[in-house]
Amino acid sequence: MKKLILISIYIVFLGFSSYSQNIIKKIEPSNWWVGMNDNNLQLLIYGTNIASLKAVSDNKDFQIIKQHTTENPNYLFLDIEISKEAKAAKYEIKFFANNKIKTKHLYELKERNPNSKSRKGFDNSDAIYLLMPDRFANGNVLNDHIKGMPDSLNRNEKDARHGGDIQGIINHLDYIKNLGMTAIWICPVLENNMPKYSYHGYATTDFYKVDPRYGSNEEYKNLIEQSHNNGMKVIMDMIFNHCGLNHWWIKDLPSKDWIHQFEKFTRTNYRSETIMDPYASDFDKDLFSDAWFDTSMPDLNQKNLFLANYLIQNSIWWIEYSGIDGIRMDTYPYSDQNFMKNWMHRINTEYPNFNVVGETWLQRESHTAWFQSDTYPNKKENTNLKYVTDFPLQSAMVNAFSENDGWSEGLARLYYVLAQDFLYSDAFKTVIFADNHDVSRYFSSINQDLDKWKMAMGYMLTTRGVPMIFYGTEILMTGTKDQGDGFIRKDFPGGWKDDKVNAFTKEGRTEKENIAFDYLQKLLHYRQNHKALHNGKLTHYFPTDGTYVYFRSNENENIMIIMNNNNQDVNLDLARFHESIRNSKSGIDIVTNKEIPIGKSLSINKKSILILELK
Repeated sequence: MKKLILISIYIVFLGFSSYSQNIIKKIEPSNWWVGMNDNNLQLLIYGTNIASLKAVSDNKDFQIIKQHTTENPNYLFLDIEISKEAKAAKYEIKFFANNKIKTKHLYELKERNPNSKSRKGFDNSDAIYLLMPDRFANGNVLNDHIKGMPDSLNRNEKDARHGGDIQGIINHLDYIKNLGMTAIWICPVLENNMPKYSYHGYATTDFYKVDPRYGSNEEYKNLIEQSHNNGMKVIMDMIFNHCGLNHWWIKDLPSKDWIHQFEKFTRTNYRSETIMDPYASDFDKDLFSDAWFDTSMPDLNQKNLFLANYLIQNSIWWIEYSGIDGIRMDTYPYSDQNFMKNWMHRINTEYPNFNVVGETWLQRESHTAWFQSDTYPNKKENTNLKYVTDFPLQSAMVNAFSENDGWSEGLARLYYVLAQDFLYSDAFKTVIFADNHDVSRYFSSINQDLDKWKMAMGYMLTTRGVPMIFYGTEILMTGTKDQGDGFIRKDFPGGWKDDKVNAFTKEGRTEKENIAFDYLQKLLHYRQNHKALHNGKLTHYFPTDGTYVYFRSNENENIMIIMNNNNQDVNLDLARFHESIRNSKSGIDIVTNKEIPIGKSLSINKKSILILELK
């Protein structure tokens, strides 16, 4: 009996000792900055029974306004007010129990970059290169296998990790720049410590930490600095709708309503349309927004104000810390829309020139436009979101070049999408693309027809919006959704030392791949230097007899684009287009640099696009 009592006392003593020395396990965000427009900060503090302590700051420039607890005693939330006069320094927070200090923490406020407030995000002058880091290039083999992370490298398995990383991207920045890209959208790089299928990055397990299989926070920051040195911007892929099942939150939830929970697994219905449907049932709307995206992705409840603050601050932290030039927000409609509106307001207030594109995966123009700022003001609150993804145009591009021309098919599909641009507050603020990491490779979608591919690329780089190119499109990579995501997201050839082919070099590409690369490179570099293709007026003429003609113009430039989707050459009568041709007598073919006379008619090769800079 005496021995048992002694053991019990020893256990209590050990618990108290551990409690007093290692109370705080996490503080997020780990640091902040002075001189922010919003001087309020909320700290999430995690540690054993931390809620029983009282936090105190004696510094007038770093005041604890209020502390909050939840039903979980291991969490404490502190509302901090940072004075406008606060200097970059470490501020002491003391934690008391029974009027005795149990632990202390020095919280650092850093100096902001002088140009942080005025940073300029991506815009219509840019062309975006989308890449999936795990599948692009392996620059550091030492991070291929990380202890404690079970999903390690296996290139023989299409859904496993293949070893691409941040250093691999850095090693090929010159390739991306040489191609003619001005911005890079990188699929999520944050920790995804999931047992399998973690390579895609969309099941975050730590919102403040780069996955060590990609590198470190510092390496990510270096990637952005190196990109800037090469004249390219970086867009960070973020996810607010869900996290990974292995996130440290999920193992010890701050509160029951931190995530949406059900008696049994309940999957979202994926019906974004319920948001704007005036007749939608509450059941369908809740199932869409609150149910889980997948069994491994708990759905986050942004109505929880602590979580809402956490996510907002996390995005601001990454902007300040890393210097990113934009955000691509995954599954934008799935999150609570009131929260998303507030998030965008905070971003726009802190960084007026910064830009965010929301993934709005909908097939109708009216539904896509719903999420853009300043649309349907009498039907909804302003979303404050400037850019949206244009899936309707992507779908039209898949079908336009594979059908006979008619009133509702062929090239008319492109016309009809743009004819509904009145639905947007600014249709030019759309991100347009032929394919991405979630749909079939474009070259596969058009039966690997190079002529159709050229027409599509020419169209995408001369119409309205911000063009986005999926890595490998420039070398005609293939893969269909039916085959599985792993086939869409194949490794870029040459990104691994043991690759037999290196498509990063001209010598490593086939003749056909070089034709495609050179063509796209020519268009991209031309677009960089001609503002008419960024924000110039667009005038188009209804497609007839398999041809589609449109113009991009400003005060200094007038560019004529002609597509012939027929299987034979066409002698195009130009009488219809005189109002746009104006007094021009000739045009320079931007691909061949040949001067072409503009008379009463113009000969257009079969299955081709002709882009003329009118003189």
